[in-house]
Amino acid sequence: MANPLYDRLFGKHAGKTTPFLILPDGTVVTHADFLARAAQFAHVLTGLGLAPGDRLAAQVEKSPEALALYAACAQAGVVFLPLNTGYTVDELTYFIDNSGARLVVCDGAKAAGLAPVAERLGAMIETLNADATGSLMDKAEGQPDSFDTVDRDAEDLAAFLYTSGTTGRSKGAMLTQKNLLSNSETLAELWRFTADDVLLHALPIFHTHGLFVATNITLIAGGALIFLPRFDVQEMLRLMPQATAMMGVPTFYTRLLDEDGFTRDLAQGMRLFVSGSAPLLAETHVRFEERTGHRILERYGMTETNMNTSNPYDGERRAGTVGFPLPGVDLKITGSEGEELPQGEVGLIEVRGPNVFKGYWQMPEKTREELREDGFFLTGDLGMVDEDGYVHIVGRNKDLIISGGYNIYPKEIEMVLDDQPGVQESAVIGVPHADFGETVLGLIVPEPGATPDLDAIAAAAGATLARFKHPRKLLVIDELPRNTMGKVQKNILRDAYKDTFAPA
Repeated sequence: MANPLYDRLFGKHAGKTTPFLILPDGTVVTHADFLARAAQFAHVLTGLGLAPGDRLAAQVEKSPEALALYAACAQAGVVFLPLNTGYTVDELTYFIDNSGARLVVCDGAKAAGLAPVAERLGAMIETLNADATGSLMDKAEGQPDSFDTVDRDAEDLAAFLYTSGTTGRSKGAMLTQKNLLSNSETLAELWRFTADDVLLHALPIFHTHGLFVATNITLIAGGALIFLPRFDVQEMLRLMPQATAMMGVPTFYTRLLDEDGFTRDLAQGMRLFVSGSAPLLAETHVRFEERTGHRILERYGMTETNMNTSNPYDGERRAGTVGFPLPGVDLKITGSEGEELPQGEVGLIEVRGPNVFKGYWQMPEKTREELREDGFFLTGDLGMVDEDGYVHIVGRNKDLIISGGYNIYPKEIEMVLDDQPGVQESAVIGVPHADFGETVLGLIVPEPGATPDLDAIAAAAGATLARFKHPRKLLVIDELPRNTMGKVQKNILRDAYKDTFAPA
């Protein structure tokens, strides 16, 4: 037996002094150095009593050590649960409780707030800071720099990623070793990644895109990452001449295009720009190609499936489409009764393949609702396949908002708004935004005779919700449009307010 995820991503680089992480200050972390740190962490995890299949929840800033914690979990057979660094203690409480995490690793600045929660839920807590300090680092010092990798099977769980439903209750998507490996191996081949590639990495690593796409593909290929702590447009411009590839959300590309210093000459050493996590406007495609000579490659994926489709590496990369199903992935468009629809008709996108998750943690009913017995997953996205086989995403049958690459679920925000003084009810919608693809708009119906304090409401939302979920604007309206069944017609609201953030 072996441990496919660790062996094929990390273990094959044992002893290599080749660069893996290139930090902004020029520091280089080799594959061997990285694996030594991961091994030390693996010793700490097992020393704390974590066994294969136990969950580790991590809310830490992006750093080489944070990435090494992912490798350590793979090596020790621990299920890795990365959490958005913007989540509040209230939000984290649910994830820790629902996952049954045995260990919580957090930034030192958040330990005092999280410690009572962890204690109440029976979880241990350790700290890991962006500057490579913290209790986890203290425990790792002096540990052996090699670790006997724990045997795991391709069907064993490797990670949980939490995604919300329209009810606001988050669901833990269970991802197996096979899910993660099959996707990264397919994409590395499809996008022609080799050991010579240097990927400009400014994505967060608590998200599928930055962790399981960008990082895993680079590991599979044996290349290097220019590892930025966050997106900084000036740093991107400074470091791009050292890179061969970049992955980003649409916001990255619009911000680059706003810079006069982003020129054809600057991008001449690049072979590939990939965009995902949110729709890329056709206008951005055109401007980018005019500026650089490169056509951005857009693809489509989601938390439960990793990547499903991609525009071709060779061939026409069509703006407004997400390309073709990946090799080994079946995709079909279905109607309301689950029947497969003819080419060109709009319906629900369903996908099946080795990339599709195992189900939702401790939610068998929700798993049965969204994962058919024949293996097809109901994505919740509406789309169509054109006469040339390109997949088009035309909307969502859920009210999901994707802003700057982050998934935002209106119900969760509405619950906060509805609790505020003077608010009778609310509706939260996503509206177009040039920088973020779409952004959050909160529409509030006041109680009779009341005048809601919008500043106070915004402050209350800010105290409870992660920053990326904050409504960019709150508006007071007389009533919400409803159909004969009393359901709020958000399509009418989206249409009415679609120009709220349109350029003047």
